[in-house]
Amino acid sequence: MTVTTPAAHVSVRSAPAFRGRIGRDARSGHYAVPGRYRLHLSTACPDGLRIAVAHTLLGLDAVCPVTLLPAVPDCPEGGHSALRPLYEASAHRYPGPAAAPVLSDGWSGRIVSTHDRDIMRDLADRFDTGGPSLYPCGAESEIEAVERMCVEGIEGAAQRAGTVGGDAAECDAALATLLETLGALDRWLAGRTCLIRDEVTAADVELWVALVRLDTVHRHHLDAAAVQRIAGHPVLWAYARRLTAHPAFGVHLDLDGIDRRHHAQCRGLEAAGSAVQILDWAAHSAR
Repeated sequence: MTVTTPAAHVSVRSAPAFRGRIGRDARSGHYAVPGRYRLHLSTACPDGLRIAVAHTLLGLDAVCPVTLLPAVPDCPEGGHSALRPLYEASAHRYPGPAAAPVLSDGWSGRIVSTHDRDIMRDLADRFDTGGPSLYPCGAESEIEAVERMCVEGIEGAAQRAGTVGGDAAECDAALATLLETLGALDRWLAGRTCLIRDEVTAADVELWVALVRLDTVHRHHLDAAAVQRIAGHPVLWAYARRLTAHPAFGVHLDLDGIDRRHHAQCRGLEAAGSAVQILDWAAHSAR
């Protein structure tokens, strides 16, 4: 899949506080041992939702247990009080928020990583449970291109298009970028079940989470006409429905939690697009 990343805007993502990796053997320090690691996630957060879906696809329940965190962080700075001991054990007097997601090491009582995509890749590469290949050989550049498309062409463009009080021309340009991205995906998916291979990969996880966010978060700040144009990509939204019905996807969809987290963190005004739901996510979720 050929992707051109929009260049008009560069999203600034906060750097992960910890970025250790799980290696291949004991020489790496952190190496793959069933039961050694634990995930701490909130599935109302897009990073946590991606990891939760990948974790289920890979069948890692018994290998790497999960602790689910509240949808809305309970600390003023945006962190979770339950994670504070891990952060302070990993960095003395750690000054930042104790944010999720976290991959922790039960042997040392410290954090391995807070970088969602590194965590996903290490779970897929280091634990062989006979599950699907989320990062098939030769697909690295395609998956990275889809990540950029989701961050810039969908998430970033939707945020800019719905900016309250923003410059009208910039908002219109952002909406055009968003619609161009969705149109390209709609055409690409025609006749395909999955995005880049014949089975689900990390690219599908990335795109599904971006589409969930687009319909459950970003549309609240767009006008009704914009949301109707976004909805006018039937192949793409049929793909989203199929994945939502997949047991590894819809089961993690905490719609109420996403809504509460959004309203707790967002200070923008709702627009007419709030009333135009694109998918009935709950109806399609596998439970």
